[in-house]
Amino acid sequence: MMGGWMFLGIVFGLIALGVMGAGSCQGGMENFITVAGDKLMDGDREYRFISYNIPNLHYKEDVMFFDQTCEWRWPDEFEIADALESIRQMGGRATRLYTLSVRRKGDTHPVHVEGPGQFNEEGFRALDKVLQIAEEKGIRVIFPLLDSSKWWGGVEDYAAFRAKDSVVIKRRVDSARSKFWTDPELIADFKKTIDFTLNRKNVYTGVAYKDCKAILMWETGNELCCPVTWTHEIAKYIKSIDSNHVVMDGFFTTKARPESIENPYIDVVSTHHYPSLNPDFLGDVKATREMARDKKAYIVGEFGFVTNTKIGALLDYIIDDGVSGAMIWSLRSHKREGGFYWHSEPDSMGYFRAYHWPGFDIGDGYYEKSLLTLMRQKAFEIQGLSEPPVDVPAPPKLLPIEDVTAISWQGSTGAAGYDIERAASKDGPWERVGVDISDADVEYGPLFNDTTARIGNRYFYRVIAKNTSGLSAPSNLVESPVVEHLAIADELRDYSLVYGYGGAVELESKEARRMKEDSSRVKGAPGGELIYQADGPIRQCVLETFFKEDIVDFEFSFSRDGRQYEKAECRRTEYDSGDPVYGYFKPVKYEVDNLLPGARWFRIVFGGDAQIGRVRIYYGVE
Repeated sequence: MMGGWMFLGIVFGLIALGVMGAGSCQGGMENFITVAGDKLMDGDREYRFISYNIPNLHYKEDVMFFDQTCEWRWPDEFEIADALESIRQMGGRATRLYTLSVRRKGDTHPVHVEGPGQFNEEGFRALDKVLQIAEEKGIRVIFPLLDSSKWWGGVEDYAAFRAKDSVVIKRRVDSARSKFWTDPELIADFKKTIDFTLNRKNVYTGVAYKDCKAILMWETGNELCCPVTWTHEIAKYIKSIDSNHVVMDGFFTTKARPESIENPYIDVVSTHHYPSLNPDFLGDVKATREMARDKKAYIVGEFGFVTNTKIGALLDYIIDDGVSGAMIWSLRSHKREGGFYWHSEPDSMGYFRAYHWPGFDIGDGYYEKSLLTLMRQKAFEIQGLSEPPVDVPAPPKLLPIEDVTAISWQGSTGAAGYDIERAASKDGPWERVGVDISDADVEYGPLFNDTTARIGNRYFYRVIAKNTSGLSAPSNLVESPVVEHLAIADELRDYSLVYGYGGAVELESKEARRMKEDSSRVKGAPGGELIYQADGPIRQCVLETFFKEDIVDFEFSFSRDGRQYEKAECRRTEYDSGDPVYGYFKPVKYEVDNLLPGARWFRIVFGGDAQIGRVRIYYGVE
């Protein structure tokens, strides 16, 4: 049934679409952004922002589902819109992509640049969609063109296309020795990429990139270790094609180099700041501001991995002393299958992970909620605006349900939690079976397990999003199939679902990137064990596990009474991607069918060093 709280939620949702949405609007894009002295200008008004890098806005590198061996794919419209809507709701005004991806030797996944003058149409259509939606939402995009690092392909790979370089780039600074910066043929190859990109006509808007107001500026690249002569030539070439957009130097530095300040083809300088580069963030930013004052606009292009106190001090200086903008690293969006994309940062020893709007308890270890609150406040402050209330969330989209133990939905931008409702009929009455469920609690798995469903029944479900401003209208309705089993779905954040454990086992959260971004696991050594008890006869158990080196199988067994166990056979499937960049552990799935009638206990014994990330135990009724 629809109670009073539901009626108010719908009213609040309508208000959000009207009054609140208008109140936090970023405005239109009548002008290209220009530079006057050391200021970015939007017509006759100064343009300033505090926002986020969204490196995977146009290319997903974090497709970390357990049974997938390729981490890469193009985003869909939902994911792009969610990311840019997050920026809009936080008052960000602008965002920064990562670079165009380049084919690395041995890779088979799709990339933007397949070879000299060879480009992936599907990848550029994803960029087209980014720019279309960015313009609709009033978000400007900073567009770096090249990377010095190995992550997405770049300097080393352009050289490899022509077999002209023996430099193996392990760190950004290694690229400084590459022939890419001086070889005329390699420079010409990169200019083909520039020419193609700037002259490309967006298939959705019909506007060439060089004429697109949603592009805030071109950046020569990301953290480039390049000589001054290369920057001069490339910036000049960009301006020979595109007279509308300003150009930012992508040189890798914590303090701007004097040659960038003096370069007539560079309009904006940028610095990046992390503790591993120099703990004195503020000192470096102040030094660059003084160098650029009255000469060049200045943006703090990346910063992060420090306490919110340090970030607050940095943002206050930026606002008070006229720095044009700043973007923290980094934000990730919802994903189409439900939940969020995740990315742990190797340079922070895995301590910091990507941020997710509006912030969740799972991010408490890196101050996520308070950081996002601070960033939103400062994003409006730098514009001279009062911070408006957050928007009431729009209705989420409930995804098809194949199993009531694995329910997911496409999240609503800005929603802090969700209520899940169930009914025997599409007309109700509705019963809440999940309250304040977070879609950030599970990385790359189903979001909700209905443990109170009855076997043999069929149900309708809907989901309601909520935050501090109110409730969304209900999602679409989805009918489940007949319930055939229930499940224990253990993400191993603690031992609350475990019946017993012993020996060499411990909870583990470090190195999530190397284990499919799974931040909650049990780490075990030979002889360590976990025991589960189900509320009905067990049918099947599925484990997602990780091995650093040799795979040594677990021993599985079932019991009717919790004392006498019988060993069980299993099926083992490996999902090794073979990607050498991050040093991934080997993902191995175990499927164990119970052949012991009436067994309710399941025991897992470690045969070697391994980690378990997820356990699902399916059971029925007597």
